[in-house]
Amino acid sequence: MTLDNQAVHASKKMHWTGRIVSALPVLFLLVDGAMKLAKPEVVVKTTVALGYAETVILPLGIVLLACTILYMIPQTAVLGAILLTGYLGGAVATQVRAQQGLFGILFPVILGILLWGGLVLREGRLRAVVLLKS
Repeated sequence: MTLDNQAVHASKKMHWTGRIVSALPVLFLLVDGAMKLAKPEVVVKTTVALGYAETVILPLGIVLLACTILYMIPQTAVLGAILLTGYLGGAVATQVRAQQGLFGILFPVILGILLWGGLVLREGRLRAVVLLKS
């Protein structure tokens, strides 16, 4: 295998690894967004317990699903990641304000790390910027 073939093979492996890493938070966010649209009792109770009115659940679900779908589309994945970072930052702030404990605070951070990590692995140009490679 030539050096160029090795680089292409490594790039393909990174791309697929990035897809797998990205799939984990995407699945969670899609389910979370769908649950906000369906508004089962557990979602309503949890949202109200965190200090939000029930009326914000549906708009939050729409925003979450829209941002997640943008992230899933290769051409808009970076925009989706930026928007989801903001959304997850709000989740962290909510968990801190509600004093939900370390797991509640770190879970959205971990989702954000997985989102960006998967995107960096999938996108060579982004990898060059983030990792400062020439």
